[in-house]
Amino acid sequence: MFRKLVTFEEAKKIINENFTPLPIGDEDVALLEAYNRVLKDDIISSLDVPSFDRSTVDGYAVKAEDTFEADEDKPVTLNISGAVFAGEQPKMVLNKGEAVEIVTGAPLPKGADAIVMLEDAERLDNQLHVYTPATSYLNVMKKGSDIKCGKTVLHTGQVLGSSEIGVLAALGLTKVRCFKHPMVAILSIGDEVVTPGKLLPAGKTFDINAYSLSTAIVECGAKPVFFGVAPDDKVALNKTLTTMLASADVVITSGGVSIGPHDYTSQSIDSLGKPGVVLSGIAVKPGKPTTVAFAQNKPIFSLPGNPSAALLMFYLLVRPVIQSLCCRDLTEIRSIRAFTGAKLFSAKGRRTFVMVKLVLDAEKGRLIAEPVLGSSGAITLLSDADGFIEVMENQQYINKDEEVLVKLFKQI
Repeated sequence: MFRKLVTFEEAKKIINENFTPLPIGDEDVALLEAYNRVLKDDIISSLDVPSFDRSTVDGYAVKAEDTFEADEDKPVTLNISGAVFAGEQPKMVLNKGEAVEIVTGAPLPKGADAIVMLEDAERLDNQLHVYTPATSYLNVMKKGSDIKCGKTVLHTGQVLGSSEIGVLAALGLTKVRCFKHPMVAILSIGDEVVTPGKLLPAGKTFDINAYSLSTAIVECGAKPVFFGVAPDDKVALNKTLTTMLASADVVITSGGVSIGPHDYTSQSIDSLGKPGVVLSGIAVKPGKPTTVAFAQNKPIFSLPGNPSAALLMFYLLVRPVIQSLCCRDLTEIRSIRAFTGAKLFSAKGRRTFVMVKLVLDAEKGRLIAEPVLGSSGAITLLSDADGFIEVMENQQYINKDEEVLVKLFKQI
């Protein structure tokens, strides 16, 4: 039986009062495996990037002052004294009145301070006719102009994307210190649930929640550990939950949290340790049966079996906890203004999350939020929806054509 239902805001407060997410450790990660990981320490460059003055174009290295008199009708003539290619160290010294052929990325020879592009000059045997004057360091990337030695290039807590990985490679690093991934154990509960790939008997359904929740966990930066499907059996469930708690940093179950005769989840998670269940039932729709417990200073979230309700409650309550454990900044669910396409009603006394699809009203130049029809048991309710509208506990309804804030599930 549910305890007295707590409000949605009270539920968040109870979770925050019972658990303070802290880093679970750090480790060295190979650079090619560091994508989407969170940086543990500041990265300070030990070298200049580039480590030499280099050409940014194909052309000729010159002394800029030798070209100041160049004109389309009266070019400056320079003697070509050699060539420099990418990856080699030039041995020559450029003297007054000379030019050196050079390719993109090659280091400037000593004495040169500018590059004349191929299209601004004409070569005749070993002489170069320059038609456009060059300024000092024209078409040159100076030593340290990208990254200076001693500069802090990445900071603690940064999420490593492709550009950050590129910066680390530019510094010659092969590994980087990152915060460890939290391990999140997932269990689906119910005699009616079957793992995909197996034969589906009459009256049963394939396990949806383990797969949708696992993906959502990866999006948070954590690592899901799937414990399969547990039957509605108290002894077996207690044994599995004990193993999950011992091997993971967060435990998530779905199903078995209602008030049916075979719903043992709340009792089982309450027996795992103190303080046990801290809330059992939230005044929301969908997601009312959501139950939260803590044991061994680890959070245990028992979500409804209905796929859309489970995923919605994950976004609203579980996601912030996992992001914090991952040492990531909490990302707010993005939102956009729209106008309701129909009258939206609340469930009496409960905060109601109405799934909507956004449609462009080209005539009025605005977005219309059309309710997506379906029950919380339908996974397509979320896949068809672009976002949701909150109807607060003290609201009876939101009128049609009223401006509202739509919180988004996806990019639109």
